[in-house]
Amino acid sequence: MDDFAERRAVMVEHQLRERGIDDERVLAAMGEVPREEFVPERRRELAYADAALPIGDEQTISQPWIVAAILQALALTGTERVLEIGTGSGYSTCLLGRLAAHVLSVERHADLARAAAAHLRACASDNIELLVGDGSRGVPDRAPFDAIAVHAAAPAPPPALLEQLAEGGHMVVPVASGREEMLTLLRRRGSDLESIEIAPCRFVPLIGAEGF
Repeated sequence: MDDFAERRAVMVEHQLRERGIDDERVLAAMGEVPREEFVPERRRELAYADAALPIGDEQTISQPWIVAAILQALALTGTERVLEIGTGSGYSTCLLGRLAAHVLSVERHADLARAAAAHLRACASDNIELLVGDGSRGVPDRAPFDAIAVHAAAPAPPPALLEQLAEGGHMVVPVASGREEMLTLLRRRGSDLESIEIAPCRFVPLIGAEGF
């Protein structure tokens, strides 16, 4: 086992499993995907730190526990069509590709999208599609989606994204209320939306028509 593989194993056991992540599919995926391939070269030694890391364009790759918490809350079984808002480095995208049937990921920054596409080639997933655009609007002509993961904080769950969530679907979004941000799960049950707070968090703002 190489050094990074050992660090991945430690991350899974101590940062994730010991802190309440118990979805075995999520744990397995995060134990397999090389996080170090998705961070800038100069920060590779910090790839498995219990912290978010900058990736350029004032964006970050989220702390491993936050990534795992989002994936676990989505409750993916492998059959879902997933919309991801904020491709970033492509790390979460790669993980989603292992956990769902198809992933459509939208990134606002063209440079980051190009870099993520290069990183995702190492992911060897043929079920991932990247788009550049305003993620706060979603992709209405491709809806509905069984799950939606939003990797930027919004003042409220974007209505356009809620409209694109399928019956029984799960959406996870960081909601910024005043000075606090809360990672929030929304589950659609007919005309009702169940909202569950997961944990306090810190994300870059969602910029767009239905963000900031």
